[in-house]
Amino acid sequence: MLPAAIPSPPQGEWYLGPMPVRAYALAILAGIAVAVILTRRRLRARGGDPAHVLDVAFWAVPFGIVGGRLYHVVSSPDGYFGPHGQPWRAFAIWEGGLGIWGAVALGAVGAHIGCRRAGVRFSTFADALAPGLLIAQAIGRLGNWFNQELFGAPTALPWGLRIDHAHLPPGFVPGTLFHPTFLYELAWNLAGAVLLVWLERRLRLGHGQVFWMYVVVYTVGRVWVELLRIDPAEMVGPFRLNVWTSIIVALGALVALAVSRKRFGPWAGQPSATPSGPPAAHGTADAGAAGARPAAARTSAPHQ
Repeated sequence: MLPAAIPSPPQGEWYLGPMPVRAYALAILAGIAVAVILTRRRLRARGGDPAHVLDVAFWAVPFGIVGGRLYHVVSSPDGYFGPHGQPWRAFAIWEGGLGIWGAVALGAVGAHIGCRRAGVRFSTFADALAPGLLIAQAIGRLGNWFNQELFGAPTALPWGLRIDHAHLPPGFVPGTLFHPTFLYELAWNLAGAVLLVWLERRLRLGHGQVFWMYVVVYTVGRVWVELLRIDPAEMVGPFRLNVWTSIIVALGALVALAVSRKRFGPWAGQPSATPSGPPAAHGTADAGAAGARPAAARTSAPHQ
């Protein structure tokens, strides 16, 4: 039997002596840990050295966090630079607010640097990462639940989310239930991770194609989840900025997927995750010797 409502956690912050421990940060860290573990296993299966995953994560994670925060602040500036904004809060990452597109874009820059330094083929690493990245994003959404943020419009459904008075948006009476968009996206991402693994085996995806499929799967889900949300956001015409961003990124990923599929075809087996050639070419273009060895398409650029 379904519950009459989903309760929100009574608190999202605890203290170990003078040090605060926040659920949002724990969710992000847990997601990163799971992604690292899964990527190590998948990179090994693709012929790579799993020890390199931490080397790449050392660059990708901080770049991704900075990029995610920058995107959030730029795409939702009123709370920081509006008439009643507080600019210093742009640095208060513990309050929540990581834009996925900034995290992926700048995180990819960090991953590319890490791959070059470790001598790992970037597209192979991206394919190994993709399912774990979706699972990490799913776990990270639990932080929004603890923060009582980014929920959807009011609903009478039996799985509506109960929000306490301190976090209730203006104009809504206590007891109003809202769409638990954190849960919708969590479920979508977990299902998407399973779908990625199935498509990878069914269609023999490789050469960056698993990553591009990740982008397509995530953006399709993000569009409908975003349309349910009622938190303040920049609007472009009738839709929120993140809706347009998701549509544009999804179309770009579909094009990249089609180009990679046409150029490289299905994944032919288990190519080395380490680029061949002189050291200076490590992690760079996969061009060259397409007929002499399997090549991997370069990818380019997870929480708002």
